[in-house]
Amino acid sequence: MTRLIEFVIALALVLVLFVAVGLILPSKRHLEESTETNRRMTIVFDTVNNVRRLKDWNLLIPSKPADLTYSGGGEGHTGVGARVDFASADKRYGKGHWEITESVAPDGIGGGGRVAFAIDDDKPGSDKKSVITLEPTGKNNRNVKVTQSYDVNYGFNLFGRFNGMYVRRNVGDSVIAGLAKLTNMLATVPNFDYRVEGSKLTDLKLVDLPAEDLLVVTAGNIDRNNEAIKGSIKANQEWIKRVMENNGLEAAGPVRIITTDFGSDKYAFDVAQPVRKRSGAAKADDADKAKKDEAATAPVAAPVASSGPLKVSVSGTPVEYVRVEPRKAASARYVGYMAELDVVRSSLRAWAMTNGYEVTDRPYESWKGGVDKSFEADGSFDVYWQVKQ
Repeated sequence: MTRLIEFVIALALVLVLFVAVGLILPSKRHLEESTETNRRMTIVFDTVNNVRRLKDWNLLIPSKPADLTYSGGGEGHTGVGARVDFASADKRYGKGHWEITESVAPDGIGGGGRVAFAIDDDKPGSDKKSVITLEPTGKNNRNVKVTQSYDVNYGFNLFGRFNGMYVRRNVGDSVIAGLAKLTNMLATVPNFDYRVEGSKLTDLKLVDLPAEDLLVVTAGNIDRNNEAIKGSIKANQEWIKRVMENNGLEAAGPVRIITTDFGSDKYAFDVAQPVRKRSGAAKADDADKAKKDEAATAPVAAPVASSGPLKVSVSGTPVEYVRVEPRKAASARYVGYMAELDVVRSSLRAWAMTNGYEVTDRPYESWKGGVDKSFEADGSFDVYWQVKQ
């Protein structure tokens, strides 16, 4: 009996000590870690402001797409209200969600940005939040300092308070590793600011492209000067016009240039013309047709979907008939010189990667004003780069 009493007293003392220590321990925990990247502020902000990108760098949520669902926010699940819910069999994650509650974009004149997340998960504590702060840093503010904080409130949950003693190890290590992963991921994105003030690149978005029938000629490696490129395009257009005339076809959209390689001295590209069966118009005289320039061949203002594969004879010509199936693509509009399009393509790729899309195949531009106009300051282009689905 005496031993039992001694045991009860000892247990009571342990409980009193547990409660006393628990009450002394902080009810809230805060930690923050930082890293630095040389990517543009726009790229960094758009990456952390998109909940679809969290799985690619944030180690506090599962990375398996099957464990994740997205909802809310702006287009592509960005900004305030964007939310990712997760349900994983991995006990490290369990169930929960991250939701953007605050989104302050960079002001474009040297300021930083801020994205705040509300967190709900199976770990002890409540009122969890993580804030990512972006600040210009380095020489001439060319780099971006990325700081991620993590806050949790344990209230009077004594077990939670004891758990808080290990929050730097349990959460902090994941934050450090996640920021390192974010930096490495950002390093793969072309460093072009697609939202720089005064940019002539507009209307960046993801689009659904219809099935199309194309007549394509490979131009090969052409010297990088305007006259050589223009001459090659026009010569290849003549081949395409002959095939169109011989097969009763007409333009189903503007001529497009598909880029293979834009080197320092040479430009490798294909010339492509969307086509469809001619709609009942009388056949033009061949000799007169050959004298018309590309403006007179009147590509329609917007591409027209194909109704089915065409039977096209290209015998004796360098022209190839290609049918492309429906697909998704990153898209943008640009007004300017043709020579500026390489930067435009890199900027579009940067936008696509930042928003979680992996580009594939070759990029192309629809030259909406025709060939001659595209070498002037007000050339008009629709730029496309297919993305994996």
